[in-house]
Amino acid sequence: MTHASHPAKTTTLPIGSDADLAWVRQRVRQTAAGLGFGLVQQTKLVTAASELARNTLIHGGGGHVEITPLDHQQPRGLRLVFVDTGPGIHDLDQAMTDGYTSGGGLGLGLSGARRLVQEFALDSRPGQGTTVTVVAWAGGAPAPQPVPR
Repeated sequence: MTHASHPAKTTTLPIGSDADLAWVRQRVRQTAAGLGFGLVQQTKLVTAASELARNTLIHGGGGHVEITPLDHQQPRGLRLVFVDTGPGIHDLDQAMTDGYTSGGGLGLGLSGARRLVQEFALDSRPGQGTTVTVVAWAGGAPAPQPVPR
């Protein structure tokens, strides 16, 4: 995952109700637009955020999202970290399979969100909760930087 070289302003929003899901979508769209994301990029990011926020609420019993602009370099990016303390995911491979659903949905939540962003990390431990971190970059992922020797 990408880390800022200096502290970025992180906004934390609760995810405990359907109304909270709307606030998350709105804040993600506003932040992405402010960072220069195009309309298509905004829509992809808001769709991923909506899926992950809904998973946090339904499967994780609620939690929060941390929204961090990555504006210290070009292109600019946005990191979203969804955290819950629910039951966790018992089979990560199965949960990341297209079409798999543990509820009544379409089964595109985690795998669909992964395809909509440039960076995706999932950390889940049964009985301890789940953290999903995604990063999207305005204009695509930045070029790899050489490793200093």
